[in-house]
Parts: sequence; C-alpha cells; structure tokens
Amino acid sequence: MGTLKNFILGFRLYIFNKLINRIPIAFIRLWLMRRYITIGKHSNILLNVELLNANIDKSKVVIGNNCIINSRAVLDGRTGRIVIGNNVDIARETIIFTLEHDPNSDHHTTRSGDVVIEDYVWIASRVTILPGVRIGRGAVVASNAVVTKDVEPMAVVAGIPAKKIGERKSGLKYNLNYFPYFK
Repeated sequence: MGTLKNFILGFRLYIFNKLINRIPIAFIRLWLMRRYITIGKHSNILLNVELLNANIDKSKVVIGNNCIINSRAVLDGRTGRIVIGNNVDIARETIIFTLEHDPNSDHHTTRSGDVVIEDYVWIASRVTILPGVRIGRGAVVASNAVVTKDVEPMAVVAGIPAKKIGERKSGLKYNLNYFPYFK
C-alpha cells in the first residue's frame, strides 16, 4: 500500500510542476495551486514555480498576503516548512531549501529546518536560501546571494555566504499588488 501511496503523491506533484504551474491564466492557476499550498489574499505566483513537497501538505508552504513569487522559483517543502509573511517579493530563479545533505556525514545523511521569511522582505533574483534560516522583517537579499544563516530585520545582505552590507531605510508602507493575468 505504501508504494501505491508514494506513486499517487509523486504523480500529484508531477501534475503540479508540469501542468498546473504552467497554466497561463493566473486566476485559474492560483485556484488550482491552493489545493497544494497555502496562498494568502492578493498574492501571485507566476508561471513555472516548482514545488518540492513529497506529501503535498498545504501547511508545508505558507505564503502570506500581497506576495509575489516570480517565475522559476523553487519552493522545497519536503521536510521543513516554508513560511512567507506579507508583502514579500521573491524574484526569478530563487531557490528555498528546507532539506540538504550534511557534508560532514560519513553516511551522506540529510538535515532539515524551516525557512521563515518575515513581512516586507525583498529577495532578488537567483538567491539560494538554505534550511533553518529566518530572514527578518524588511530585509533585502541581493542577487545571487547564498543565505546560510539568519538575516536581521532591515539588513541588506549579499555574497556567498550572504553577509550584511548595509541597512534598508524604507518605512515599509507599501502593499505589493503585481498581478499580470497572463504571466
């Protein structure tokens, strides 16, 4: 019975990643995506966002209100959870991992951790976020950064591994509202 269950769950995930997330009409795509993940009001997930979530548990990936997840992002809800606050902008090709291999393990074991992205965070393109990281309210993560540890609120971080390079001075008074109907 376990093999059949794994096949069905794998097939459901395949349907999500190969069909649902490629539907060009946003409101239809989001309506179907809500069967797989939790999506807040006025949030938009653009085409070709990949979900890694073996159990298809809606609580593994939770996206707040007024968020934008851009094309070709990867959301890994395999073991840990991804919790995204409100008014978060995640750019193209960002990868958020909740599971990784332990490089110091003799047996190639894995380790996992939740990723929490607080309100008003801006994550630029091609960022990689590793398991167990919390990105504080209003932080900015520069393009191509690899986030390996927590980011304090309002910090601007960049590099591999990501290090603080500045402070954000915004009053964070905006509500994101990017909703192209055919993207």
